[in-house]
Amino acid sequence: MLLLNNKRILVTGIANNRSIAYGIAQVLHREGANLAFTYHNDRLKSRVQDISRLFSSSNIVLPCDVASDESIVKLFMELKKEWPLFDGFIHAIAFAPGDQLQGDYVNNVTRTGFEIAHTISSYSFVGMAKACRNMLSDSSSLVTITYAGSNRVIPNYNVMGLAKASLETNTKYMAGAMGPEGIRVNAISAGPVRTLASSGILNFRQMLSHHKHKSPIRRNVTVEEIGNVAAFLCSDLSSGITGEVIYVDGGFNIVSDVDTV
Repeated sequence: MLLLNNKRILVTGIANNRSIAYGIAQVLHREGANLAFTYHNDRLKSRVQDISRLFSSSNIVLPCDVASDESIVKLFMELKKEWPLFDGFIHAIAFAPGDQLQGDYVNNVTRTGFEIAHTISSYSFVGMAKACRNMLSDSSSLVTITYAGSNRVIPNYNVMGLAKASLETNTKYMAGAMGPEGIRVNAISAGPVRTLASSGILNFRQMLSHHKHKSPIRRNVTVEEIGNVAAFLCSDLSSGITGEVIYVDGGFNIVSDVDTV
């Protein structure tokens, strides 16, 4: 039996077929979910529409700029015309200006860069939940994507690490607030994967190599493996799990960086 048969799930953050959101969509589709998608701007519209045809029987593709509350509200007004009720969403949205993701954190961070990173990468999660709360079924699941830079210093990750720490705490407070309605909220802390977005992180190849060498399974995880966990969290099999940050990183988070003692 399919894990997500007939569940309606909104997927955000797909910009191309080399992204974590794309891998998640593949697995949700495989497990029987009916998917809708968002796109950030007109430049990405046709690309996301092409992707939606691969994975969606609903053909719902809607614009949303999460930097704008008005855009978020409009997204769910339009979605409600197709889905008066739905079963959750995947939040795979993160951004910080490129000049914030390099060099010395203290020297390079700016007030504007800090605000942008937190607004797009963290606030957008609760902003979306707030706007669609009355549309969520009583077994809905909200899932976001985070990274180990939230709790350890990763070279060149800088202000994004703070934004991910905010996102993880955001997840817990959302779970506490929405739990009485049957809505679960969780985060997946994914290991580094080769995506178009990750190519913007300085020395990312070295990061992949280090992760592969240090993780207990001695390899990097795949977007499909991340998608498998997202599907589990969206399914009724995870009905007792909320407010958690679940690592899908091959065990890297448990390992010390010290080679010998």
